[in-house]
Amino acid sequence: MTTTASRALPWALIGAACLGSFAATSSGTTRAPFLLSMAHDLDVSMPLVANLVSMTSISWGVASALGGVMSDWLGRRVLLVGGLFFLSLATLALANAGDFFWVAVWATVAGGCSGTFMGVVFAEISARSADHPRGRAMGWVMSGQSLTLVVGVPLAAWIGSMVGWRGWHVVLAGLALLASLGLAVTARRGTAGHTAYRTRIGAGLTPPVVALLATGIAERICYGLAAIYFATFLQEIYGLSLAELAIPLAIFALGNIAGTILGGQLADRVRDRLLTFSVTLVLSAVAALMLFMWHPAPAVSVALGVFYCLVNALGRPSYMASLAAVPDAVRGTVLGLNGATASVGWVGAAALGAVIVSTVGFEGFGPLAATLSVLGALGALGCRRLARHYVSI
Repeated sequence: MTTTASRALPWALIGAACLGSFAATSSGTTRAPFLLSMAHDLDVSMPLVANLVSMTSISWGVASALGGVMSDWLGRRVLLVGGLFFLSLATLALANAGDFFWVAVWATVAGGCSGTFMGVVFAEISARSADHPRGRAMGWVMSGQSLTLVVGVPLAAWIGSMVGWRGWHVVLAGLALLASLGLAVTARRGTAGHTAYRTRIGAGLTPPVVALLATGIAERICYGLAAIYFATFLQEIYGLSLAELAIPLAIFALGNIAGTILGGQLADRVRDRLLTFSVTLVLSAVAALMLFMWHPAPAVSVALGVFYCLVNALGRPSYMASLAAVPDAVRGTVLGLNGATASVGWVGAAALGAVIVSTVGFEGFGPLAATLSVLGALGALGCRRLARHYVSI
């Protein structure tokens, strides 16, 4: 049965979606190694550069919500292809920006283009997969995002050490264009029917779905604290140079990609997906305390980072598969709203992280992430009880 389900997966689409998700996520996340160099180049403070994540995330969230609704009305292919194409143009413009104002403008535009793509691609993958292999399909697409940490951030640090942060953004523009061409070939043609859409949306946006979207914010803040600040954490705590970050960041991120792949298997093999998500959040709380409050040596911090990324990513496919268990007519809307709430989490991570770094230091990340993880776990259990009264999740 497993072999048959695997063959039923739309592998060509999944491959193109992985490249697209890598390009979209890299447009923001791979700025992490360049926070200090960008601040010096643009003559601004490091926390201000870090808050580019907030600007990107706001536009990402708004575009994700709007793109999800539009995809249910107009079809997904045009948004998938167009979002990545315009991401390529915006990233090129950012690479050539002369001051922080224009960097912020183009980073915001790039975030909107990425948001248009990400919510819709999960809806397309979900619609093309049956429920049983859906967890694995989601896990593979999320592995494209995870590769941003495994490959993207270390590669950005390595290439950036030779051509700078501007040169790296030119490389990203090329990847986004290539992904756009891939989706043009593999995404399903045609448009979504929108007759009686307003009456059907209530079948998707049930109370457990809305509650789960809210719960996801806490998980995204916890993940964002590590994704945004881990490179700076290593630089500040251990004095590592930009070039020296490449290998530690690659090792750190292996936990994330392993977690998404294994998490996809869990989502298909363990019936209670929300319980899986809740348990992984509790494990994330323990890992966060260890990672940020105990750092005797770089190797120890990297090992703890692998563990943190692994347990955090294990529950994500179960979370996404639960959200995708809605009628196809409103799946784009629901998963687009997931992108919007995730952006709230990224904004919270960037803003809270900047405040904590400037006041109590990186040690403050541990208690914050642990508290939010426990709250998220309790929220997931609450969604699990609500779900018993509804068809969705």
